[in-house]
Amino acid sequence: MAGLVCGIIGIFFFNVILGPLAIVFGVVGLRQAGVKGGGGVAKAGIVLGIVDLVVFAVLIAVAASNGGFTWYVGG
Repeated sequence: MAGLVCGIIGIFFFNVILGPLAIVFGVVGLRQAGVKGGGGVAKAGIVLGIVDLVVFAVLIAVAASNGGFTWYVGG
């Protein structure tokens, strides 16, 4: 469940941090579910963690192609 939550939140905020956490929590959950059966939520956490990292890579590529990030503070 923690992997799924990290994956969902990671799509919008802190994807470089929450993406790997979602993958790790998903793998741990998948191993625990292997004994009990099931594991759909764990698989969803892993997939969303990978999506988080892909989104981060796309954002970095777009920023690099546009000359990097520029912060405007004040008017």
